[in-house]
Amino acid sequence: MNRTRWIVLLTSLLLALPLAAQETSIMGPEQEVGTNALQLPDQLRRVPPPSKTATREELEVQADILRSEKNYADAIDYYRAAIKKHDSAVLENKAGIAELQMQRLEDAKDRFQKAVKLDHTYPDALNNLGVAFYMKKNYKKAVKEYRQAIKERPDSPSFHSNLGSAYFANKDYEKASEEYNAAMQIDPDIFTRQSTSGVAAKLGSPEDRAKFHFTIAKVFAQHGDAENCILYLRKAIEDGFPTINDVYKEAEFKPILKDPRFVTLMASKPQAVK
Repeated sequence: MNRTRWIVLLTSLLLALPLAAQETSIMGPEQEVGTNALQLPDQLRRVPPPSKTATREELEVQADILRSEKNYADAIDYYRAAIKKHDSAVLENKAGIAELQMQRLEDAKDRFQKAVKLDHTYPDALNNLGVAFYMKKNYKKAVKEYRQAIKERPDSPSFHSNLGSAYFANKDYEKASEEYNAAMQIDPDIFTRQSTSGVAAKLGSPEDRAKFHFTIAKVFAQHGDAENCILYLRKAIEDGFPTINDVYKEAEFKPILKDPRFVTLMASKPQAVK
């Protein structure tokens, strides 16, 4: 098979993959910090090593396919080989995502920083660099990168949600609520389609988790979603939120106060989960 037909075949395979497999921006994964990247011995490979005669485009397509198959170690080797042929912000960003999926946080951060250096207006790389800083618990730097990503792409709900989580982790609850609201303004289903459990798990104490769930409940209330508002109020109560009666004082919750489900919840007051 000649080279041109090989590229066409690989490209058609890539385009047939689910959209999520081709994403270049990360919502906010919650992996733990890992070790520096290590190349796999050839006997452990699932695919042959990158060919020295392959073009950058061929290597990138193969790396994308490997990443979509969650074969991250081999994908990284293919991205590295492509980068040696010709570096680009897109390639560095893709390699960073694969590193992050391997829980190699320092390597991922370095890749995203290289991507931003190559293209300082690349919103996906800026957002992903924010994710790396967030995972390192450097929330101030995460906020900076998320804000820059939003400057470049203000209509991204995930960027606003990520910024909200960084503000929340930094205990700036008012700004967190503003960003969560902004995310839901753009995409009303963002919190129902994508779980917030990863963010909650990252928080250091039950008190912080309870406050987070209360904040999300308030966002749902502001958008008229009583069902999810009550769901997150229940989570806040179960996490031991100490001032749950604030729902009667805060204007955002006024539309749900007469909802029978809310009345039942407040009457039953589920016990906090220890």
